Amino acid sequence: MKRKIDKIELLAPAGNLEKLEIAICYGADAVYLAGKEFSLRSFADNFSCEELVQAIPLAHKNGVKVYLACNIFSRNFEQESISEYLRQIAALSPDAIIISDPGIFLETRNIIPEIPVHLSTQANTTNYRAVRFWQNLGVKRINLARELSLQEIAGIAEKTDVELEAFVHGAMCISYSGRCLLSNIMTDRDSNRGLCTQPCRWKYAVVEETRPGQYFPLDEDDRGTYIFNSRDICMIEHMPQLIESGLTSLKIEGRMKSINYLAAAVKVYREAIDAYYADPANFHVTPEWTRELSQISRRGYCTGFYLNQKKELTPNTNGILPSPEHLFLGKVLYAVGNDKVTIEVRNKIQRGDEIEVFSPKGPLKCDTIIDIFDSYGESKKLAQPGSRVTLKLQSSYHSNDLIRKNALPFCV
Repeated sequence: MKRKIDKIELLAPAGNLEKLEIAICYGADAVYLAGKEFSLRSFADNFSCEELVQAIPLAHKNGVKVYLACNIFSRNFEQESISEYLRQIAALSPDAIIISDPGIFLETRNIIPEIPVHLSTQANTTNYRAVRFWQNLGVKRINLARELSLQEIAGIAEKTDVELEAFVHGAMCISYSGRCLLSNIMTDRDSNRGLCTQPCRWKYAVVEETRPGQYFPLDEDDRGTYIFNSRDICMIEHMPQLIESGLTSLKIEGRMKSINYLAAAVKVYREAIDAYYADPANFHVTPEWTRELSQISRRGYCTGFYLNQKKELTPNTNGILPSPEHLFLGKVLYAVGNDKVTIEVRNKIQRGDEIEVFSPKGPLKCDTIIDIFDSYGESKKLAQPGSRVTLKLQSSYHSNDLIRKNALPFCV
């Protein structure tokens, strides 16, 4: 079937109100978020009903769609609570609700039939007949299983006309589309109900049956090994193939990640999508994009299952890789004149620090912290995390700009 998509959607995570504002500011077309219950990221801040009343209109005011996750696999004792939650959602008017559980799907159709349903990746949709099944039941969009290749996705797109979505950046689960029991067994926290403690990323060793107490590493790395630990997906270099595959939406993982991660990922993928549509024949990955994605929290990058390359699925044995060349210092809350900004401090800053400023539009800018003022207007040598201070800088900046330490030559 021929698909008509004006421009592929960039879908970003929003774990709380601050992250929602960052996603909007840095270029997301849509966001996915959740209430305090019934989603698969219970350890994220998530949104109270009162916050959802603020969040959804804020997104809509900025032309950004909101998809509300209710994608746990529910139990008997939760059924009445879920029904009540769905009735509350009716008044919020999100653009869609994300669901995995067929029972929640049926109840959603009964209570809020006017709100479109998106099927979560947890439903493990891997073929065009499964897509047709859900489409015939009324599902508008399907977030395909992460085990699919680009070729398989294109095959599904050719045989269906429902909207298709796929994760293109962020963490991958070691199990089948996230259906895993390790967390249940080892920590009594159900991964399929939003409580995963990620034991697949802990360090392990092998014990031989007749040698109790003797632990043997699984490779030669003296730090141990992460035997299940997958690397993160990064598909920035394959934007043309993603867009041409027939997908409707490209999804970034990370409702629990920092605003520094979110801003960088959203801005890079926004620029890449726009660059492709502006000049498909000459699309190329810029050094700035590569540099930004190499600086954010990650477990090493791979292309997952997209390219059918087994080497891309080898585990990461190093854990979370640090950001080696910059440190997130704070977020600009608002400008104070032409050369001062009030910021929320996230890591210690000092007078004289050379910084880089990351903004929603344009390249990185280099600057220097000339002075720091506390809430009483008194000059200080440094400011600690959690404080709110005003910085005197060399240039002017705006709210939601991010300040980072250790500028590189990309600055202008």
